[in-house]
Amino acid sequence: MGVHDGHRERLRENFIEKGGLSGFSDLSALELLLFYAIPRRDTNPIAHRLLEKFGSLHGIMTATEQELMEVDGVGESAAVLLRLVLQMARKCEISRTRDMRAILSSSDAGRYCMPRFMYEEDEVVLMLCLDGQRRVKKCVEVGRGMANAVESNLRLITETALRCKACSVVIAHNHPDGIALPSAEDNAATKQIIAALEPLGIEFIDHIIVAGEDFISYADSGMLPLLKGGAAVSIF
Repeated sequence: MGVHDGHRERLRENFIEKGGLSGFSDLSALELLLFYAIPRRDTNPIAHRLLEKFGSLHGIMTATEQELMEVDGVGESAAVLLRLVLQMARKCEISRTRDMRAILSSSDAGRYCMPRFMYEEDEVVLMLCLDGQRRVKKCVEVGRGMANAVESNLRLITETALRCKACSVVIAHNHPDGIALPSAEDNAATKQIIAALEPLGIEFIDHIIVAGEDFISYADSGMLPLLKGGAAVSIF
């Protein structure tokens, strides 16, 4: 057993004994992770180079495969593993919503949507197509990477709702670098979607805006009934 093998074994044993990464530095945690993609090299200097280039674990995990492979010692297997970590964490959180039988409140809508925006660097627009009991038939991405993506993808939204035979829909999008407050553009886009869906007999029940661990509901705030042109009443 070489010096690197002994170091690897000590790190693994430390992780097992502690039942997790408590007490690990970012460098040691990254070094341990890289063991499973780089089996025959000292991963300590590679971990150092990654942290120097990207500044933090978050910077590393959200970098592209190509950016990661620009670091000496990082091949395709290591780049894929690093990218996989946050994606698996996101899928784990999404899986916690699978017990939801229906979207019966804005709280349900927020709980369902929030994990789907985890670690997203772009603005992403999702549409929940609901049946008559407000069970989710499908969750569809209808916009990405542009300001005012909801408005730009109005045709896709209506076509998708019809194809899914949705009785009602919830629109959700994120503010990756902002706060969970609607902009004038968000309000205008929401009004356009309502107007497009109404003649189709598809009810627009909420627009959720997510920012980090916070979200706002148009229905709860009273804005949605105003955009529909009526008095402020509860949608749920």
